[in-house]
Amino acid sequence: MDVDGSKRIFQRLGPGAATASSSGSNSNNKQQKVCFHWRAGKCSRFPCPYLHRELPPPQQSSMGNGAATSKRPYGFSADDNYSGGGMRRNPNFNNSWGRQQQQHQQGYGNRGGGVIKKTEKLCNFWVQGNCSYGDKCRYLHSWSTGDCFSLLTQLEGHEKVVTGIALPSGSDRLYTGSKDETVRVWDCQSGQCTGVISLGGEIGCMRSEGPWVFVGLTNFVRAWNTQTTTDLSLSGPVGQVYALVVGNDLLFAGVQDGTILAWKFNTATNSFEPAASLKGHNLAVVTLVVGANRLYSGSMDHSIRVWSLETLQCLQTLTDHSNVVMSVLCWDQFLLSCSLDKTVKVWAATELGSLEVTYTHNEEHGLLTLCGMHDLDGKPVLLCSCNDNCIRVYDLPSFCERGKIFAKQEVRSIQTGPPGLFFTGDGTGQVKVWQWSTESTSTK
Repeated sequence: MDVDGSKRIFQRLGPGAATASSSGSNSNNKQQKVCFHWRAGKCSRFPCPYLHRELPPPQQSSMGNGAATSKRPYGFSADDNYSGGGMRRNPNFNNSWGRQQQQHQQGYGNRGGGVIKKTEKLCNFWVQGNCSYGDKCRYLHSWSTGDCFSLLTQLEGHEKVVTGIALPSGSDRLYTGSKDETVRVWDCQSGQCTGVISLGGEIGCMRSEGPWVFVGLTNFVRAWNTQTTTDLSLSGPVGQVYALVVGNDLLFAGVQDGTILAWKFNTATNSFEPAASLKGHNLAVVTLVVGANRLYSGSMDHSIRVWSLETLQCLQTLTDHSNVVMSVLCWDQFLLSCSLDKTVKVWAATELGSLEVTYTHNEEHGLLTLCGMHDLDGKPVLLCSCNDNCIRVYDLPSFCERGKIFAKQEVRSIQTGPPGLFFTGDGTGQVKVWQWSTESTSTK
């Protein structure tokens, strides 16, 4: 798994060389305006007189609190230096959500080459390595459809579902956690497992922030600093820790009993000290995300709660989902949420500042997790894992399908990596490394 030797590869997704180069000579011959049809995923002009990429954000210097602007005009909460700047009303995309979804689903392979039409179901014999039909088989002999990404390698070792994947900055190691009670450490150059850490309990989640790796366990959180080898145990949770996130210099943990615990790092004592306990959910908190100076929490009680990062008070409770809220994600000025009720909901701020649903995307199966990233052209992409063992890959905001990723069992973990890479972990314990294709341009 040779992903480059420089330390740059261990940064979170940034603009990338492909985006930087595309903004050079090509843009000189085009109007400095983004193609509306490209953004909706349906431009048929070639060559097109307008840009098929997002314009870079205006250069701004850090002021006062040192907060930098997002590296991308439409950033995800996981992007480097994403700040959100407040989830204010943004009318520019409200009319674009899902507009071309049905038209595009008639053929998702319209990016630089056709896709052979087959029954969208994995061949079980091929998975077992003994299909006798070969290329004539009516079922898929591939772990993915579409031409915008490809499987780079597979990491074998975990014996149960992978519940967390972490790539700490400044490290040349990938960390994966599983319900098999172990964390495995992988060398990013060779793809070999260099260590197995037995923690004596099921791992509910993992999170990396800077050099730190946080592991959610039953009744506590384990914290490792990969640069200083500091190893800490944070007590306080009652039951399994299902979600972890860092925001406003606080570490938040979503716990089985419905509480959200917060710790603050004390540099003098080199330890995390309890800072707050946020109560409101009736059942387990299974997903957390920080964006727009807010903490968003999704729960088994079917609700999403919005918390102020400054006061740690609940500002709003969102109850539009009818089943467990499995994942929440911030993108630009929007909150995205998915649920076992088979929907992805897009939330936007009203003029009064509260959130309301502006678009609902329906799936045929319950959804497990969302992950947002950018392809090599800098275009925002949403990965939606469903409980039919499949990940749907969509353009945003159109929800046009780019392709699908299949697994032997449901995928619970998706993690962005160095530019051009992302990782998935499924129920069998298998971790896959995926690579975005350089041919994923939207020119047709």
